[in-house]
Amino acid sequence: MRVLIVDDEKNIRESLGKYLSLEKIDSLGAESGEAALEHLARESFDAVILDLKLPGMTGQAVLERMQKDGVPSPVIMISAHGEIPDAVEALKRGAKDYLVKPFDPAELSIRLRSLIENKRRENALEAAVRTELRAAGETMLLGKSSLIKQLSGRIDKIAGSDVTVLITGESGTGKEVTAREIHARSSTRGEPFVAVNIGGIHEGLMESELFGHEKGSFTGASARKQGLFELAGRGCLFLDEIGEMPMLLQVKLLRVLQERKVRRLGGVSDIPINARIISATNQDLEALIKEGRFREDLYYRLNVFRVSLPPLRDRREDIPLLAEHFIARHKGRARPALSEEALEKLKRYSFPGNVRELENILERALIYCGDSLIRGGDIDLHEENSAAAPKAVAHKAPGGTPARAGSPEAADAKPAKTLDEIEKQAITEALARCNGNRTHAAELLGVSRKTILNKIKQYGLA
Repeated sequence: MRVLIVDDEKNIRESLGKYLSLEKIDSLGAESGEAALEHLARESFDAVILDLKLPGMTGQAVLERMQKDGVPSPVIMISAHGEIPDAVEALKRGAKDYLVKPFDPAELSIRLRSLIENKRRENALEAAVRTELRAAGETMLLGKSSLIKQLSGRIDKIAGSDVTVLITGESGTGKEVTAREIHARSSTRGEPFVAVNIGGIHEGLMESELFGHEKGSFTGASARKQGLFELAGRGCLFLDEIGEMPMLLQVKLLRVLQERKVRRLGGVSDIPINARIISATNQDLEALIKEGRFREDLYYRLNVFRVSLPPLRDRREDIPLLAEHFIARHKGRARPALSEEALEKLKRYSFPGNVRELENILERALIYCGDSLIRGGDIDLHEENSAAAPKAVAHKAPGGTPARAGSPEAADAKPAKTLDEIEKQAITEALARCNGNRTHAAELLGVSRKTILNKIKQYGLA
């Protein structure tokens, strides 16, 4: 926690600084508004204590300049008794609080902590909006298998330190959930958890999103913008699909990990960062290194502690518990039971999409089942109907009886689809389910955003 104290009286700056240091709050003093703005242009502060009456540039003018430049630090105004109307006006113009001289330093400390905590919540919310963050539970870590118990033990060991972590595993195994669990068990659990899908950010915007930018640094940069490294504060920044990061950005990320500092796009000074970095990938980074698509030095910086997640097919004994959880989470009507036939069918399936695919299969089954029991026929697996019509469509079997999609009669009634047709249909359905959101559709299908964009173009999908 670091604050800027702006007051023309040296004894006030020093006395406040000494008191705040006892409260474990670092501070820096500025004797004028001009000096304060110079510090704010070069450094990042959790809050600013700003005297209303300053020689030259007034506190009100400093506040207005901060607002214009997009400086995100919350401001506490300090005023004399006769300046209360001016302080109230400052509140209307963007200050978060004010104190009247003389004031109790303990009161200042309490208000500072409250302001900083509120700002952290705002940062977490902004990061959530910018990264399309989704609420995530512990669903993918549910289980009683020895593999899940071993994973939980490793998470406990990792959580006690701030070591950089690389999480590997197939799509749908729960890499983000594992990162969240590491954060939830750490000492910084109250700080923001910021998750960003590298494959979901346009390459031209990636540097600005991660590192931020200064006003005027490029066309359209009308104000200073904090990057996700800054918004994470002392919490955790989760970089998903790290293998999708362009080489130029890999160089900059390496510097961040080495120096624990970031520089905004168009900036001239470095900003210290305190967030823990957890990255994840479903790609073989060693193979990407050999192909020249991933930096070896960055790989070793990210791979300080590695967590490899098991695929669902290697922990089939967890399927009943996971299935029960997904069914219990279903809303809108009475919860149906899972028949033994349906459960056995799930246990025999290979689950290339892992736990995420299990959730999708059960979501479809809850729609298909007509009563209080999910039967084997309600379990729609791509493995058995990939060459037939979609399950929801009925065809006429010989003799006029409707044949269930996926049955031999249905397969005979309609020619098998080509792989391109199946792929196009899967992408179309995923886009429909995600209301056209390509990032979410890519996650649903277990592919990168770049892949789905190429496929949309290939198949001419709007």
